[in-house]
Amino acid sequence: MGKIVWLASYPKSGNTWLRVFLHNLFRDPAEPYDINQIDKFSVSDSAAGWYQQLDPRPVTEMTDEEIAQLRPRVHKAITGIFPDNVFVKTHSALVMSHGTPAITMEQTAGAIYIVRNPLDVVISYAHHYGRTLDEAILEVNRPGLQTQTGERHVYELLGSWTEHVASWTSRPNPALHVMRYEDMLAEPERAFGAVTNFLGLTVRRERLLKAIEQSSFRNMREQESQKGFAERSDKSDRFFREGRAEQWREVMTQEQVDAIVAAHRQQMSRFGYFPLPKRN
Repeated sequence: MGKIVWLASYPKSGNTWLRVFLHNLFRDPAEPYDINQIDKFSVSDSAAGWYQQLDPRPVTEMTDEEIAQLRPRVHKAITGIFPDNVFVKTHSALVMSHGTPAITMEQTAGAIYIVRNPLDVVISYAHHYGRTLDEAILEVNRPGLQTQTGERHVYELLGSWTEHVASWTSRPNPALHVMRYEDMLAEPERAFGAVTNFLGLTVRRERLLKAIEQSSFRNMREQESQKGFAERSDKSDRFFREGRAEQWREVMTQEQVDAIVAAHRQQMSRFGYFPLPKRN
């Protein structure tokens, strides 16, 4: 029985991109691995099926407290299925949820946490969840924000962007690797190479670059165009939409920028997102 290596992030921060990279790195396929098969390699701890293995009711009939109490058992069940450590995607903050830890440390080997500029998170969040920019800003700024349980996924306690980032990154730990979405874009060899080092892997540069290319935004977007993507929200036309940094400079009003900065200045400063670059 292995333990969990968490792939953690606020929504729309590059979690799926990291999962696709790891899938291509470990499987080493001749062609880019099918993005609709990544759940065969890394799993989500919010997937309804895990909870219904322990309680046969539809998850929509369970209370949040019942789901929270099942979560540690789900994490144990996940580790019981895999002989080695397993990558598990989560958007949960590293907090207590309804009296139960959202992340079960007894089942944890380590974590990779991806952080992204909240000014860009908000834009992707709005597209994914079918919100206006102003609605998305209110949600990402909201303390204690929690998603709703649906037929396919149970709720996750996110908190605001600041709460989420602080919960995972405020206490340095050798079992935690923190990476920025912007570095994945600008310096992929260094950013993804650091992931392989954290995982204790010895990877030839040729194989690393191959996995980076196979998981490039261009390849993922092309696959989605051809086959669709199972994780796309029914509120959005595409999952892999832009994949750029600093989109906020093109679409946000100064008032919207100010609202985000006012809520998140401290954590933005920690990760180099504040002070803001001047607009052209």
